[in-house]
Amino acid sequence: MPTIALVDDDRNILTSVSIALESEGYRVQTYTDGASALDGLTGDPVDLAILDIKMPRMDGMELLRRLRQRTDMPVIFLTSKDDEIDELFGLKMGADDFIRKPFSQRLLVERVRSVLRRAQPRDATTPKGEDARTLERGLLVMDQERHTCTWQGQPVTLTVTEFLILYSLAQRPGVVKSRNALMDAAYDDQVYVDDRTIDSHIKRLRKKFKVVDKEFDMIETLYGVGYRFREG
Repeated sequence: MPTIALVDDDRNILTSVSIALESEGYRVQTYTDGASALDGLTGDPVDLAILDIKMPRMDGMELLRRLRQRTDMPVIFLTSKDDEIDELFGLKMGADDFIRKPFSQRLLVERVRSVLRRAQPRDATTPKGEDARTLERGLLVMDQERHTCTWQGQPVTLTVTEFLILYSLAQRPGVVKSRNALMDAAYDDQVYVDDRTIDSHIKRLRKKFKVVDKEFDMIETLYGVGYRFREG
């Protein structure tokens, strides 16, 4: 079963959530602050991390920023704030989901299952006649099984959600995908996200590709309609 890192300075949450996850068969590593979590996860990667935002020494946002320099592991944020600014900022940094405190253990377990499912290869979505492992569109190459992406032969590190959104667009170049269609491609039914969430992921995708190629313009915006991957 997958290993999950749980990072929170509230020991009651560490205990209760660990019990809930372990009862479902997951292995759990716990940390009480971001600094110790960064040290631990650097040497011992996990399949998914659940991070509290407000923590001593290093908060969840800073921990995510540093993790994203080294890994694309799925990340779920725990937040007690009602301000959506935190969520939008976290999504821009590469978070995959948010859970607001207080939350039920059942909800958290379902969200964990959802994110882990999204992290798995989706061979069933591969167009007929193509290698089930790879999708090639000009200078873009995406490997579902290895969760790798390259542009002009150079690696581009994507989160699970970014990978699924780009894969959905690149499957059919020139075809416009609405935000709802991209939500369906990247999120399970029980996870609700709004339009701005998809927009944030698209902005982050463009930024990552422009680090590799300043002229990258393959993801087009059709205002009021959606997005498409440029043909040719």
